[in-house]
Amino acid sequence: MVKVAALATDGLEEIELTGPQEALEKAGATVTVISLKAGEFQAVNKDIYPSNKIRADLAIADAKAEDYDALLLPGGLASPDALRMNKDVVAFARAFVKANKPIAAICHGAQTLIEVNELKGRTVTSWPAIRTDLENAGATWVDNEVVVDGPYVFSRCPDDIPAFNKAIIKHFKLA
Repeated sequence: MVKVAALATDGLEEIELTGPQEALEKAGATVTVISLKAGEFQAVNKDIYPSNKIRADLAIADAKAEDYDALLLPGGLASPDALRMNKDVVAFARAFVKANKPIAAICHGAQTLIEVNELKGRTVTSWPAIRTDLENAGATWVDNEVVVDGPYVFSRCPDDIPAFNKAIIKHFKLA
């Protein structure tokens, strides 16, 4: 069984976690939601409207990258920004990169990978607002619904979730 770690915190764009999580679990994966602390955090809809509370299964301080086969980085404005500022999150993501494990990022989720400093020479996509950040990190940004480059899968926004889900199921070796 493929074990997927999903990193998120307050300000998560809810559908960018729940859509892929549902698809991955339906395909046979186990998804563990990891946040800055265990317990609930506030998700949003359309980046600003409070939606549901999401329960984190594990705090990042208690998570070990070696326990997982793949990493999911959902977006939202606030969640990726808070995650990228946390040294434990950055170390966790870096461990996936160093182990060449598959990583999927949608929307602003790729911001965490900027902190890992491993995007140079990669082709990526994201929400257009972070295009310059990704290019400054050495990536080539393209406006496609899904981009696969090596161990990475990138997608732009909630509208792309069906294509993103299909790509991550294949990339995480569930299909």
